[in-house]
Amino acid sequence: MNTNEGQKGSERLCPKVEAAFGLLAKKWMGLVLYSLIDGELHFCDLEKALPALSARVLTQRVRELEEAGLVLRKVSATSPVRVSYCLTESGRSLAIVVGGIADWANI
Repeated sequence: MNTNEGQKGSERLCPKVEAAFGLLAKKWMGLVLYSLIDGELHFCDLEKALPALSARVLTQRVRELEEAGLVLRKVSATSPVRVSYCLTESGRSLAIVVGGIADWANI
């Protein structure tokens, strides 16, 4: 038995765990990650995958994921410029968690 089991409620959470749950708890965050599990998507493809999400909020969410090191933003040098996003190694490590939640939701 874990000696800290009865004390979890009274102890402060690890700041890293608290920050991770704070990030992932934001609305749309899990669905953006889920959309990127199968590979790189252009911004317009993310918009199509999440039609209820405004472009402004989508931009904000992918920016937050990028700052957290979970998503890589790629800008093509084409005309017109195209922006795409993919999961980083750290982001891909969440695939099993995000996929597990999706599996659970489909039960």
